[in-house]
Amino acid sequence: MVTAFAWGAVGAATLLFGALIAYRFSLSRIVIAVVMAVGTGTLIGSVSFELIDEALKTGSVVGVAILVLVGAAAFTGGDWLIGRYGGAGRKDTTGAQARGSPLAIVFGSVLDGIPESFVLGLTVVQGGVSPALLAGVMLSNLPEGMASSNGLKASGWPLRRVALMWTVVLMMSAVSAAAGYLLLDPTGGNASALAQAFAAGALLAMLANTLLPEAYAVEGVFTGSLVVAGFAVSLLLSAI
Repeated sequence: MVTAFAWGAVGAATLLFGALIAYRFSLSRIVIAVVMAVGTGTLIGSVSFELIDEALKTGSVVGVAILVLVGAAAFTGGDWLIGRYGGAGRKDTTGAQARGSPLAIVFGSVLDGIPESFVLGLTVVQGGVSPALLAGVMLSNLPEGMASSNGLKASGWPLRRVALMWTVVLMMSAVSAAAGYLLLDPTGGNASALAQAFAAGALLAMLANTLLPEAYAVEGVFTGSLVVAGFAVSLLLSAI
């Protein structure tokens, strides 16, 4: 469990690193969008190879499909509530966060990090952290930290406040990875398969709701190819 906690912290550390980059340099939205799209594709590949494939080994197709939908609905419901109370623009790079609620932004960032960190804990149970999944998590968290922090910087947030926010998210991500280690035991038969499917659905919904729209707003028609490039990277890393 300690190992899973540590890997969860490592995966989320790029959030804080992205914040430091945003406050140190003037960032191009194009660079952020490219990393977002590639990271999305890498995580989609990880969901396919690390979660759905494993879930289908012990669970039925129908059961896995239903839990994927339930996981997506759970994330969507949480995202809707957070957006309603001021966290909808938490990843905007232009400063839309100024119109939102700081607390909702924090809760939204925690919500975004839970599914991917939860899944990291599973790979530790399986014998070691998955390179493909870890790369996807770090690639998706880096532009998230950059984009959100760039917007918060434009809104007038001091670096100390932003760093504290990402530190809280980092710790919650580490706790989520530890929870994944405890709950997503691959020897747990059908129950484990359903938990994996639930996590996969939540992770896919997170990508579709929070990363892809921001990437497409900048990259347009090139977003699809960048996502596929990330998927190909995940495929190569899964062979390691």
